[in-house]
Amino acid sequence: MFGVFTQWYKRKFSDPNALMLLLLILITTVILLIWGNILMPVIVAAVIAYLLDWPVSKMNRRGINRTAATAITLTVFIVVSILLMIGLVPVIYKQSVNLAQELPLIWNSGQEWVISLPERYPELVQVEYIKNTMDSVNQHLVSFGQQVISVSVNSIGNLAALLIYMILVPLMVFFMLKDKQLFLASISNVLPKERRLITQVGEEMNTQIANYIRGKVIEIIIVGGVTSAAFAFMELRYALLLGVLVGFSVLIPYIGAAVVTIPVAIVALFQFGLTSDFWYLMLVYAIIQALDGNLIVPILFSEAVSLHPLYIIIAVLVFGGMWGFWGVFFAIPLATLVKAVISAWSTPTNSPEAMLKS
Repeated sequence: MFGVFTQWYKRKFSDPNALMLLLLILITTVILLIWGNILMPVIVAAVIAYLLDWPVSKMNRRGINRTAATAITLTVFIVVSILLMIGLVPVIYKQSVNLAQELPLIWNSGQEWVISLPERYPELVQVEYIKNTMDSVNQHLVSFGQQVISVSVNSIGNLAALLIYMILVPLMVFFMLKDKQLFLASISNVLPKERRLITQVGEEMNTQIANYIRGKVIEIIIVGGVTSAAFAFMELRYALLLGVLVGFSVLIPYIGAAVVTIPVAIVALFQFGLTSDFWYLMLVYAIIQALDGNLIVPILFSEAVSLHPLYIIIAVLVFGGMWGFWGVFFAIPLATLVKAVISAWSTPTNSPEAMLKS
């Protein structure tokens, strides 16, 4: 067994470039695990910089100074973000409060329907089983409510940190965009000379991450906007809130769509009942999800490396468990990174691909 491991190690890491790539991955992983929360504003700034680099580079190639292009792009981004927050946040907040107030009514209606099952189907459903199940669910809901209140109270102390981030993040984004080449040169100077595989993986991931971030933002806007408009047209209550949830659900492929369907179906069922309006709305929702998966995603992510759905789900679970929201957001790029690293290690040192990269 030890001999097999030794042969594998010599085959994969006899090349100094492969060893340097492994060391860089290990060091980066340790830094993120230990100081990930502290570096989160830097990571958020890097994400926004990736998003805004395309218009800045376009204006720079057309003769506009990079500093001016950065200032114009960042100003437009901040103004649009503020307008969206002013226009959307109060409505979403109001709908969230109203929905929270109606949750007891929705739950009581659901309980009445469940309790009526033994009368309708006495041979299939037992009264004692229903009562025990409902008591257990109620206890869990009370416990969950207490946890939500506790988290809400504790999050008040993070408002000061949020205000600081609102100042620091735009500043970091400005300097990342303005002095992009300077930072890239500085990183290049720090990297070891044996960096052929690091450069190979870095170039591939630079394209992948930039494409992914821009594509996801566009997908969220399209899916969220279309869903909100469709729900509002069909007079579904909390249309904007549910539309925003559906939009953000695209961050978690496969899992997000399944999870967000639950609140959509519950609200529609409580409002319309098992009528034709309910089924029409669910049909429209299903069409939007189908168009997203079969039309929007292939167009926006045509340059992305294809990954098997099983790998995507595993990546969401692993990276989401490690880094929460941002782990889920970057699950696909991180999975692509893993695939690129494995592909780089699998390329023999004397292969034509390796010779071209060297």
